[in-house]
Amino acid sequence: MDYKKIFNRFDGLNILIIGDVMIDSYMWGKVDRISPEAPVPVATIVKTEDRLGGAANVALNIKAMGANPILCSVVGHDPKAKSILSLMKKLNITKDGILLSKERETTVKTRILGNKVQMLRVDQEITTPLSEKDEKDFIDSISNIINSSKIDSIIFQDYDKGVITPKVISEVVKLANRKGIPTTVDPKKKNFLEYKNVTLFKPNLKELKEGLKIEFDLPSMDNLIDASNLLHQRIKSQMIFITLSENGVFIADYNLKQDNMVIIPAHHRSISDVSGAGDTVISVASLCLALDLPFRTVAEISNLAGGLVCEQVGVVPINKQLLLSEVCNKL
Repeated sequence: MDYKKIFNRFDGLNILIIGDVMIDSYMWGKVDRISPEAPVPVATIVKTEDRLGGAANVALNIKAMGANPILCSVVGHDPKAKSILSLMKKLNITKDGILLSKERETTVKTRILGNKVQMLRVDQEITTPLSEKDEKDFIDSISNIINSSKIDSIIFQDYDKGVITPKVISEVVKLANRKGIPTTVDPKKKNFLEYKNVTLFKPNLKELKEGLKIEFDLPSMDNLIDASNLLHQRIKSQMIFITLSENGVFIADYNLKQDNMVIIPAHHRSISDVSGAGDTVISVASLCLALDLPFRTVAEISNLAGGLVCEQVGVVPINKQLLLSEVCNKL
């Protein structure tokens, strides 16, 4: 397989990303005393930074792979939303799919680090589902983009913050299937079984067990086949793609009658941080599906991508050339 040609074909693909966009805010400080008011450390802040987080990290991965991300979300009508739009503009990511709502608060996760150690995380957010009006406006906005643009793949990046609702899912999937656009899902708990008739559904092992209310000790092939079959019965996804941390990934393609399930082992790595690995995996899998690559190839390239970002500290997008090098050397 000519992987270099495949990676070149990622350039120019238009990937629609639907999900909860947020700000990852960082405050770095020095700690050298305990507060006289309470037995807590005092951090003297020396540096602050806002970064795009949540579904926006998928957009960063898509962009890093050479494709064009179209980010769709609902955020608050507040100063932090302005920060999101400003960061998107700097990174040349279109804001056409971002709606501002006076009924929402932009999600902000603030991490306070003292002496290079995270001391505290403060979350500001609203996790209730979109209002009826915001939901309708959001569906209309997404539909307009799909109907007026060439969309090669659609990603649902769910963080359970309320932007993705069952109606958003059903309406978008219906439209995508009518137009032959592959849909992929990185699920969370609330909507787990709402993603019916999508192309690829990618839970991790914990999400799979919680979503199906099942339990097993080892992720053996037999256990994964049973769980995958049960999930397929519930949501009728064409592909079930389960990430297994240090055990690699499992993928099943229900369009095929035989040899349609496989475990791809993880490659030995020096793991620094698993943050954002799921975002990278769904991004790369969606690009591969947009090119209609075989299910095993989708899993192999995505598995390598997820492992690579785990070697980096913090949430960082994939390096395209490094991934291509790994793919050429190991597949």
